[in-house]
Amino acid sequence: MDITLLQRSIDWCKPEKNRLDIERMIAESPKTDLFVLAEMFTTGFCMKPAEVAENSEDSVTLQWMKRVAVERQCALAGSVAVEEDGRYYNRFYFVFPDGSVEHYDKRHLFTYGGEHLVYTPGTKRVIVEYKGVRILLQVCYDLRFPVWSRNVNNEYDLLIYVASWPQARRLAWDTLLCARALENMCYVCGVNRIGVDGNKLIYNGGSVVFSAKGEVLASVPDGEEGIETVSLSLISLQQLRDKFPVWKDADAFRL
Repeated sequence: MDITLLQRSIDWCKPEKNRLDIERMIAESPKTDLFVLAEMFTTGFCMKPAEVAENSEDSVTLQWMKRVAVERQCALAGSVAVEEDGRYYNRFYFVFPDGSVEHYDKRHLFTYGGEHLVYTPGTKRVIVEYKGVRILLQVCYDLRFPVWSRNVNNEYDLLIYVASWPQARRLAWDTLLCARALENMCYVCGVNRIGVDGNKLIYNGGSVVFSAKGEVLASVPDGEEGIETVSLSLISLQQLRDKFPVWKDADAFRL
């Protein structure tokens, strides 16, 4: 499966412009199986959901993702602020090439930034299967909590984090993404934004794909808008798991 990282600066609370810019980048990119976008890729990490959240029943951004996925015959993944039944969620959409959708609501809300005051935490882990690859969906701050991403008996092959992770804490981003790959014996993809948001926070990217051995397979240069594509091999991953089966010695506790 070919996976493409799409790293860019996000125009603050301007969803239409962000969708247009992303669609342009997608149109100019080579054919791929999956485009991964950042967290809240249409607005930036906004803590005023009443102003930016889209209704989950008729989300303009979700309809846009479906159209692009069908036209390009690829999957799209990224998170959007949505409203459902009077509550707001930081929702990670995974849209398949046929327009079907699965979603994950961010579990760990960033209390330091007040996210827990305006958004509702998700309660379920979500693993989707695409082209034979089992993918666990996660959002930004989830990265700091390894139990939530625990790969019990190799139940997934690829772990995706979409994020708005500031430059000031970049070391944690780099370190923990690699750690999640090593401890879970899986591929890990992290896509982060660049630029400056409406709160004057600076982001410098760090979008990357790690192998199960912690090797960097693909990355987008820091501070630059761009795309990078890499092919993931399930055969190579399974061979590593068979040869070095550390997963069999894991603790038995469950969530």
